[in-house]
Amino acid sequence: MKNSLGMLLSTLDDLREEQEGVLGDNPRFNTLQYEAERVHSDLVQLLGIYRLGEQKLSAHSDEHYVAEFLQQQLARHERLLQGYGVNYDIDADNDVVGFFDDELISGVIASTLNNAIRYTRSRLQLGAREQDGWLVITVEDDGSGYPAHMREAGAELLKAPDFSSGSTSLGLYFASAIAHLHQNNGKHGTIRLHNEGKLGGGVFEIWLP
Repeated sequence: MKNSLGMLLSTLDDLREEQEGVLGDNPRFNTLQYEAERVHSDLVQLLGIYRLGEQKLSAHSDEHYVAEFLQQQLARHERLLQGYGVNYDIDADNDVVGFFDDELISGVIASTLNNAIRYTRSRLQLGAREQDGWLVITVEDDGSGYPAHMREAGAELLKAPDFSSGSTSLGLYFASAIAHLHQNNGKHGTIRLHNEGKLGGGVFEIWLP
């Protein structure tokens, strides 16, 4: 299913490029592409959670220039962002370097971007900084921000989702679990949510040691 959705998304990108004058501002086409992206992201998360449960998922960290990594993440969503009329930029120095598993962190960023596209008004920003021995990667939007119960969840984000409740917080659990896989000198990665960003909306942060 994941591979089939990947082919579908690639075809949708080709169609948007070929029929830009017709499809570029078509809200139904934008919805189609967005929902396909969201299902694809959910499948990646479910596969990751299954592998976590089977103890077959680990982080294989390599050195990455973070600004370049973030540019690659935005490029994957560029056509969808343009279709929704969302402005976007990157706030990261070119010399910021991080050690992380790019495939796993890409999955987290993709999920977070999909969520931000849904709730933002007109602007998104990816950022990165070094702070007190941590690499902090951020996704900000200018929407209404994270509700209090999500900002205050804390350790609850590490608990497995409850599929019977109808509100699984699957994306946050996945992000928290992936961050926790990254460790260095006894410190594990974590995520934080707040509304004190420069754009006035929600701020997702993943802290990697």
